[in-house]
Amino acid sequence: MGTLINSRRSAQKTKQPRFMKHIACRSGSIVAGLSRLSGAIALLFAGPISMSGTVHFASGFRVGEVSQDSAIVWTRLTQEPERNWDGLVPSPLMSPTRVFVDFPEIPVSDWEGAVPGAAGKVRLGISKQADLSGARWEDWVEVGPVTDFIHQFSLSGLESGTRYYLVIEGRDEKDGDLNRSSVGSFRTAPNPDSADELWFAVTTCQLYYQRDDREGFRIFESMAKLSPLFLDKPAFLVSTGDSVYYDRDNPRASTVALGRLHWQRMYSLPMIREFFRNVPGYWEKDDHDTFFDDSWREYDAPWIEPLTFEEGSALFREQVPMGPELYRTYRWGKTVQIWLVEGREYRSANDMEDSPEKTIWGAEQMDWLKESILESDAAFKILISPTAIVGPDNPDQIDSHANESFKSEGSAFRRWTYDEGLNNLYVICGDRHWQYMSTDPLSGLREFACGPSSDASVLGGPGFKPNFHSFYRPGGGFISVSAKEGIKKVLAHPQRIIEIDGPPILTIRIHDTDGEVVYEYRDSSLGG
Repeated sequence: MGTLINSRRSAQKTKQPRFMKHIACRSGSIVAGLSRLSGAIALLFAGPISMSGTVHFASGFRVGEVSQDSAIVWTRLTQEPERNWDGLVPSPLMSPTRVFVDFPEIPVSDWEGAVPGAAGKVRLGISKQADLSGARWEDWVEVGPVTDFIHQFSLSGLESGTRYYLVIEGRDEKDGDLNRSSVGSFRTAPNPDSADELWFAVTTCQLYYQRDDREGFRIFESMAKLSPLFLDKPAFLVSTGDSVYYDRDNPRASTVALGRLHWQRMYSLPMIREFFRNVPGYWEKDDHDTFFDDSWREYDAPWIEPLTFEEGSALFREQVPMGPELYRTYRWGKTVQIWLVEGREYRSANDMEDSPEKTIWGAEQMDWLKESILESDAAFKILISPTAIVGPDNPDQIDSHANESFKSEGSAFRRWTYDEGLNNLYVICGDRHWQYMSTDPLSGLREFACGPSSDASVLGGPGFKPNFHSFYRPGGGFISVSAKEGIKKVLAHPQRIIEIDGPPILTIRIHDTDGEVVYEYRDSSLGG
């Protein structure tokens, strides 16, 4: 079994989900000591490379960064059609972050959830027809171990507000048998003058060993089936960070190969894989899926060595379809524009004394954020942040704009929203292991926290604060955001009522893990 030694923080209690009782732990001798491998040497432990036969798509594909005319499609060739369900299950399943943990030096492919990659070639077909007639085919591209057998197709020249269907084809490196993925779909963003109704979802904090179903997290089935509230799937999902936990879920991601294992086992879970087949996403990163708990670029984390901040950050961009930009904004029709921010690459040290120069976003990102928000004429402006901006938070935390450690920058930004009269700006944040809707008493800035992806990951938080909170719940789930043009009924004649366009309507709902609405907020705006 793994051994915990030299704890620098009191052990945290973890909850074991029900499904773990049904996972059989493979017996065998344990090799003491964690392998100190990195770079090319670590790839030796990624499992054998398929040299012949049919390749598969156990990791599925994901569509990201959808705009009016472009998208990125992520895919990966695998040796088998399914993940390794019968591999070695770590013991303990999870560990506190600031402890040293030893695990056996075994091939990564031997761990439960591993998805060994296959060298070969991939190509993508895309069509506006569900039967893929008249499909446009991208060229064949080789994939191999350097990129974890992944390729990201950059699609351009798409039509706005249009549903596209896509399929991935793969063959081994000897041009052997052809295999084809399941067909998926996505819809491009509508033009800024489009009044189409829109809804999307926001999630955070996916702890692998605290999921609430063997095959994933229930929220993914809940988000896909919110009828009668919504009759279709969300237009997109924003993952606000902590998609995996390099430093909590075992085996710890102390090498590049083990970091890749964390992504392989999470996104090969059937519930997640199936959801993203027909729902595109935007991914933000936070501490646990960048490097380590509460980390910044220069942070010293001996508990996860030899993995470095740079390697962890590069892994994130390898494993999600996000393109070159870390902070970006996307317009979805007349009603909605979203902003996605980066909170790890540019931040000052958390333990640095607070001052106007101390930052989470960095000067360049801050200037871009303010300028682009003011330029937007969207009816509703949604700032989606990996960490809290309003809070309040637990008093011992030092990692967000809601904490005293970044009070100068946080207060300045909230004050700026007040000075600019941004009554149509809303914040949705991840990271918090509880749900809430709060309003900053000084600026009026509103913030909604989606809560973790399962109830097993819930923490109590600071509790209800009446001067901030309109809603507070120690629970898991997700947030849905919907926007549409409003309708006014007007008396045009004593015997005739007509309907005309009214101010746009925004609805933000907080849901539990089963999709039930636990809080609803509505607002209207004339835009600008």
